[in-house]
Amino acid sequence: MQRDLLNQPLRGIIPPVATLLQDDTRLDTEGMSKLLAHLMEGGVQGLFILGTTGECTNLSYDLRRELIQLTCREVNQRLPVLVGVTDTSFHESLRLAGVARDAGADAVVAAPPYYFGLGEREILAYFRKLADELPLPLYLYNMPSHTKTMLSQANVVELSQHPNILGLKDSSGNAPYFNAMVHAFRNRPDFTLLVGPEEMLASAVLMGGHGGVSGGANMFPKVYVDLYQAAASGNLAEMARLQDMVMEVSAELYSLGSYGSSFLKGLKAGLHFLGLGNGFLAAPLTAFEGEQLREIREKLPQLAAYRYCTNDT
Repeated sequence: MQRDLLNQPLRGIIPPVATLLQDDTRLDTEGMSKLLAHLMEGGVQGLFILGTTGECTNLSYDLRRELIQLTCREVNQRLPVLVGVTDTSFHESLRLAGVARDAGADAVVAAPPYYFGLGEREILAYFRKLADELPLPLYLYNMPSHTKTMLSQANVVELSQHPNILGLKDSSGNAPYFNAMVHAFRNRPDFTLLVGPEEMLASAVLMGGHGGVSGGANMFPKVYVDLYQAAASGNLAEMARLQDMVMEVSAELYSLGSYGSSFLKGLKAGLHFLGLGNGFLAAPLTAFEGEQLREIREKLPQLAAYRYCTNDT
């Protein structure tokens, strides 16, 4: 049975779970089981599969269905499971949401359909129709760099009146936009506001955001959980210490090469060196190799050791 997210709004760290693959057609089921256990042991407050970090648009529908079923089975209702259903086809989004419902997921997440840019009226009409027909609650996903469509503040506020739309994940990287959302929803504690870029996590929570969808939590979940808690409780010294590590992860692992997918290449390589998966990326993306892979291998032990440091050491 799905949770009542209307009365128990999402808070904390909800990682965008990486999809571990053997190759383009086969899920790494053993690796996924280990990754999900790693995340839950790290104290995360929910899981988001089939997002950008999960390579959602590059996976076959068969793989997407298998991943949903495996994740829900492994989690076994211990945490809320959110499933990305973003697609260029309205009916494929609905079909995938049905798989998520049947598997026991708690909600779905959708960005505007990509390829054609959408006008403001089209955005409203699309999400209203989607929310009307979905079998699960919906979280809006603002990802203008990948969809060519920005969810305006006015549209998000209007869509928030729909009883089946429960929140927003903002991956625009636009701090004034996110802060304007926090202000707009200052009297709506039921509407969840999550930030995507992990470099903004601490500041977003300080301003009143409810948490983050932080890719680095795949590797170091406890660091991001502790950072969220430090920001939420106003422990600025601890927040600054943990923020420093998050920025190191970003600088050392996400910025190699000049690819639009550098962060994902770095993340999957990092997971591989932590014993989680083989680093494979679904086509058309390719994994790091050679010098870039050696750089990550050299930098990761220092970052991995840093996660255990405390103010007492």
